[in-house]
Amino acid sequence: MEIILKQDVENLGHRGEVVKVADGYARNFLLPKKMAMQATTSNKAVIEQMKSSATRRSAAEKTVAEEVAAKLAPVVLTFTRKSGEEGHLFGSVTSADIAQELATKGFEIDRRKIVLADPLKTVGETSVGIKLHREVIAQITVQVVAEATEEAAVEAAPAAVVTETAVTE
Repeated sequence: MEIILKQDVENLGHRGEVVKVADGYARNFLLPKKMAMQATTSNKAVIEQMKSSATRRSAAEKTVAEEVAAKLAPVVLTFTRKSGEEGHLFGSVTSADIAQELATKGFEIDRRKIVLADPLKTVGETSVGIKLHREVIAQITVQVVAEATEEAAVEAAPAAVVTETAVTE
């Protein structure tokens, strides 16, 4: 079935393109979600008007995305997580965690726009991409720091405190 995309669809095409897809994919997913419309002659005429307005809108969106990318460039997010001796985390840092932390810093970014192939599972610093526009990907730095363990806290405590706790037990 030939359809006209009303918005960008990953791995399929961009807004305004005429693409050929399986009938079921169009009927059950793209058409009900209003992501596409059937490619009839009248719809093709309408799409030409949509393309011109989409070009203007895309240029404006790209400008805004570039401004946001410039603001995101110096951002460093730090996450403290429990980890093992070799730096492997008990759990992980996901795109949802990153989106939530960005929200606390004043950036409303959808977690699906964060380009993270796999959740972060090791201690260290990582550069993470955020797809703000099809042509603009901002980079932020994410630091994962190991949480101080109880043993390290006991070692750092003064000796008198350690003996007191041992006596009371």
